[in-house]
Amino acid sequence: MTAPHTVRTEGLAMDLVLDPPRGVAPILLGMTLDEALAAVPDWGEPRVLRRPSRNSAKASWTLDHVGVQALVEGGAHVTAIELWWPGEGRTSSTRVLLEGDEVFTTPAEDLFRRAAERGWTVDTSQPEYPVIPGVSLGFTRQTSQEAERDADGLPKYVTSVLVGGKDYYDYRYEQRD
Repeated sequence: MTAPHTVRTEGLAMDLVLDPPRGVAPILLGMTLDEALAAVPDWGEPRVLRRPSRNSAKASWTLDHVGVQALVEGGAHVTAIELWWPGEGRTSSTRVLLEGDEVFTTPAEDLFRRAAERGWTVDTSQPEYPVIPGVSLGFTRQTSQEAERDADGLPKYVTSVLVGGKDYYDYRYEQRD
């Protein structure tokens, strides 16, 4: 990927650049949760939930209505970063970018077509939860809110995106015996 490892901020405007399978700068996969927290002091006070009994934790921020979560699953290091759309009727100066496409304002079909044009495999076998394995991006196209829908009844735009490690979605392709 050629995405820069920087975040642009101008006043309240911010660009969060997806850099799969590395992370969303300045939070990178493989950091400890404390390193992730230290990397974004200007994001404000996070909500942190640690679950030692599950060996997991997450830190959550809201950046002008865009939700961001750094997830620690089954260990001590960030395994995924998930971002959520602002919600129906809300706008945000925070943009979530994938190779120049704004993830939450580019129609999902265009987003997935452009990903395929980059040579990425786009798996829409679970239409509400499409993934780009190997890269590793997962999307949600589900909401209970009144949102513009496509011909198949799915939200026209994705409602969340998750950046995971390159094998994050391998479980979807494992043979079940």
